[in-house]
Amino acid sequence: MDVQDTLTHGARTPSLYPSDSASFPPFPSEGWLFIHYLKSAERFCQTEKGERLFCFDDLGGRNKSVLVTLTWSQQFTTANMLQQLQELGSHALDIYNYLLAGMDPRIKDYPLMGSPVPMTAVLLVYLFFIMYVGPRIMANRKPFQLKEAMIVYNFLLVALSVYIVYEFLMSGWATTYTWRCDAIDTSNGPQALRMVSVAWLFWFSKIIELMDTIFFVLRKKHGQITFLHIFHHSFMPWTWWWGVNFAPGGMGSFHAMVNSSVHVIMYFYYGLSAAGPRFQKFLWWKKYMTAIQLTQFVLVSLHATQYYFMDSCDYQFPTIIHLVWMYGTFFFILFSNFWIQAYVKGKRLPKQDIKEQKNGKHQENGKVHENGKLYENGSSNCIHHAATNGSTHYENGHTHNGKMKKA
Repeated sequence: MDVQDTLTHGARTPSLYPSDSASFPPFPSEGWLFIHYLKSAERFCQTEKGERLFCFDDLGGRNKSVLVTLTWSQQFTTANMLQQLQELGSHALDIYNYLLAGMDPRIKDYPLMGSPVPMTAVLLVYLFFIMYVGPRIMANRKPFQLKEAMIVYNFLLVALSVYIVYEFLMSGWATTYTWRCDAIDTSNGPQALRMVSVAWLFWFSKIIELMDTIFFVLRKKHGQITFLHIFHHSFMPWTWWWGVNFAPGGMGSFHAMVNSSVHVIMYFYYGLSAAGPRFQKFLWWKKYMTAIQLTQFVLVSLHATQYYFMDSCDYQFPTIIHLVWMYGTFFFILFSNFWIQAYVKGKRLPKQDIKEQKNGKHQENGKVHENGKLYENGSSNCIHHAATNGSTHYENGHTHNGKMKKA
């Protein structure tokens, strides 16, 4: 008699030990295997190794559709294991097809949409390159300068981010949205399709931004490839792929619009930084970059939080709201820690800067003052490139006899 038969024919009122022990087969002492199924059942059984089978009520008949029943085999054989794995695979495929069936049909024909496999493959290749292949390729090579490429890349992302913000505004946020409980327009009207298009474009911009890390690898800035940087760059495109496929628009897209607004400022800063020392005087606001990102997370979390205090809201995919709230809160904590380490405790200041501060040396408008003497052609040993998704980076070498030498 298997467990399902026991549930059907042998189940009695639960007690510490079943009143009719013959109805319950003994638990095998060795060689056992449990497989879980999501089935509708009046009862479910829980087992412990070395004990008999115990049955319990299903808490008053609630949640019957997701109660779990257990089956076991007395012989742990290869054939049995393959059969059980096949059944698990079948259930996983059913869940996968169920998810695909629930996706927005208006987005399925866009590049890399319709199935999570291509997107996941891109991210796996990205992680494999930045963590394994790239560092080994560059191990015995000089770092690439890539100055011109980085200038073009950063300013193209500025232009793209400006366009994305504009499209979000015109697709609802500056026209029909209330900035509170805004449902997804699932029609095929021009404005609804415009929102679908910009939602996809925002997601694709996250794929483009993977180049941030590629540039770090090629320039051998391995210290900048932090956990925060990698997590941010891989987490965003993966989660937003699901968001675009299930919920392109509505109140869940507020996060995307704010993020693109911040990236206009961020990549403009990076572009000026990449342009060289002569533009450093225009970057006095670099210390506010992390503060801008922290403000982003606060705004996103506050906007999502109002969902939990509404009497009713017909937003169709609340899972996105939960994810956005967790995203904003989690990254606020991570970036706050970065802010403390970088600007409060000063742990991310370059060693030479700390040494110069102790020796009474400081930089002012490109000039170095040391013990009352002015060196006209001097500059600080490093150029601070502010926070890029939670990391600072420094470059352009050090001073030597009042002149700057590149690393």
